[in-house]
Amino acid sequence: MNWAKAVRVVRRLTVLELHGLYSLLLWVARRRHGVREGARAVAYTGPQTAMLFGLLFVAVLETVALAVLIPWPAVHAVVLFLDVYTVLQVLALHAACVVRPHVVGVDGSLRIRYGHLLDLRIPAEAVARARVERRYPGGKRVQEHPDGSLDLLVGSQSTVTVELAAPVAFVRPLGRRVEVGTAVRFHADDPQGLVTALNLVTALKSTAPKSTAAKELTPERTAPSPSPGRPG
Repeated sequence: MNWAKAVRVVRRLTVLELHGLYSLLLWVARRRHGVREGARAVAYTGPQTAMLFGLLFVAVLETVALAVLIPWPAVHAVVLFLDVYTVLQVLALHAACVVRPHVVGVDGSLRIRYGHLLDLRIPAEAVARARVERRYPGGKRVQEHPDGSLDLLVGSQSTVTVELAAPVAFVRPLGRRVEVGTAVRFHADDPQGLVTALNLVTALKSTAPKSTAAKELTPERTAPSPSPGRPG
């Protein structure tokens, strides 16, 4: 890794840290990020909430135990800092996933997120169709496939499949740009609600131009012109 790339990675990680802390503030204030008026927000934290709070409990327990067992002040201070930092990161990740939900826009667009780490925007014209499809592939959270599809898993599962009419792209946490060409599979706590909302907006947008065009093609009725009178 050259120095320029190392600097970019460090800068990217710093930005992510700040976004995580900002999400923690939004969580405390009970506010959401990027959900405009009229849009539908869909949560995705269900499969991982218990696991994250389990990690949080273990981290707090470790902090207390080491505070009792370590007699050296300098070592104790370092370990305490690392433990508190770990607790803060777990809380920030949970907070980011809560305040940054998936979003179905009023224009039929779809925003798929995972906390402050991933943000995939699919314009309305790139959405071909969406369906509920429960899959449990396991493995990494983000999986790129040779056929141009992408899996964004939460708790090793996905519940929604969106087929694409055009390629879309997003940026991985460390800055690598990824293009998705065929489909995106991801998890939503209410998959049927998300799919229904997305398909409804898509259907309304597809029928609106036809209605407008039909109206424009319908000739307007005009009153018949009076017949010329006979000469006297």
